[in-house]
Amino acid sequence: MHYKLTVLDKEFRKNSHLKKAVLVLLFLWLGGCSSAGYYWDAVSGHAELLNAQRSLDEVLADPAVSVKTRETLKTMLKAREFASQELGLPDNDSYRNYVDLGREYAVWNVVATAQFSLSPKQGCFVFVGCISYRGYYRQAQAQDYADSLQAEGLDVQVSGARAYSTLGWSDDPLLNTMLYRSEARQVGIIFHELAHQQLYIKGDSTFNESFATAVEQEGIRRWFLAQGNSAGYQRYQDSQQRDEQFKQLLLQVREELQLLYQAKKDVTEKQEEKVQIFSELKQHFARLRKTDPAFSVYEGWMAQDLNNAHLALIATYNEYVPAFAQLLKEKQGELPAFYAELKKIAQEDALTRRNLLHQWAKKAR
Repeated sequence: MHYKLTVLDKEFRKNSHLKKAVLVLLFLWLGGCSSAGYYWDAVSGHAELLNAQRSLDEVLADPAVSVKTRETLKTMLKAREFASQELGLPDNDSYRNYVDLGREYAVWNVVATAQFSLSPKQGCFVFVGCISYRGYYRQAQAQDYADSLQAEGLDVQVSGARAYSTLGWSDDPLLNTMLYRSEARQVGIIFHELAHQQLYIKGDSTFNESFATAVEQEGIRRWFLAQGNSAGYQRYQDSQQRDEQFKQLLLQVREELQLLYQAKKDVTEKQEEKVQIFSELKQHFARLRKTDPAFSVYEGWMAQDLNNAHLALIATYNEYVPAFAQLLKEKQGELPAFYAELKKIAQEDALTRRNLLHQWAKKAR
C-alpha cells in the first residue's frame, strides 16, 4: 500500500489528469465507507482513462484507425451535437475525445443481495448518495470483491458496463466500449449519459436511471425522425418490444421470489423453491427462444448461474419511464419545460417525488 501511495504521489505532482481524477473521485464517488485501497484504485483507473484520450479530430484523421470505427465515431459526434442542439442536454467537452481501452467494458459492477432478499447491498458516496453496486476498473478486482461477498453467503453478480458518468464533474470521453453495432444504441448511450449530467438526484437510482432512459428513448425517436430513417426507427422499436417482453418475464420471476422470501417457511424449503423458480425461468426462456429466434440475444445472460443479484436492479432503469413520457406529453414535447419541471420535483422529498411519478404513470396507462 505504501508503494502505491508513493507512486501516485509522484504522478500527482506531474500529471494534471491525475489531479483532476483525484478531485472528481474524492468529491463525487468516494465516501467514508470506501477503503483506502479502493480509493486509490478508483483514482488511478480514472486517471489512466483520462491520460489515454485523444481528440476526435485526431482520431478521425488517423489512417491506423479502421474505417468502421471512424464511421461510427462520426455518427456519435453528430449525435453529440444533436444532444445539445436538439435535446437541450449539456453543451460541454464530454464525448468530444476518444479512448480505446483495449477491452470490452469500461468498468465492472458488483451487485450483491442476501440469500433470501432482492434488495441490493448499498454503497454510499459523497455526492451521489447510496447506490446499489460497487464499480471497479479492473475485472480481477471486481471478482475478488465478489468472491469475498459470496464467502459471506451473499448472492453476487459481476457485470461489465460499457460506460459510466462523472455527472459533469469531469469531461467524459467516448470509449471504444460504447461503439455498439446498432446505430440506436450508439446515439442512445450518449443521450443517456448526458441526461445524467442534466439531472441527478443523490441517492435515488431508480429516478436517475429511469429519467436517463426516458431521455434516451425520446432522443432516439427524434434522431431517426431528423435523419428520415423510418426503417432504422422500426428496427429500434422491434428491439424495444423484445426487451420489454424479456423484462416482464424477469419481473414476473422477481415477484414470485419476493412472495417466497416473505413466506413463513424454513431455510431449506425456501432454498429448494428458489432453485426451482430459477430453473423454471430457464425453461420458460428456452420455449420463448424456440418460438422467436430473435430472443437468442439474451442467451448469454440466461446462461449464467442466475441468483437474486441478477434480478435486484431489473426495474431500476425502467420503472418510471412511463411517468416521464407522460410528463413530456403534458409539456407538449417541450424538453426545456420538461427538464424545468423535473428540477423542481428533485427538490421534494423522496415520498412526494414518488407519489407524483405514480400519478403520471397512472395517466399514461
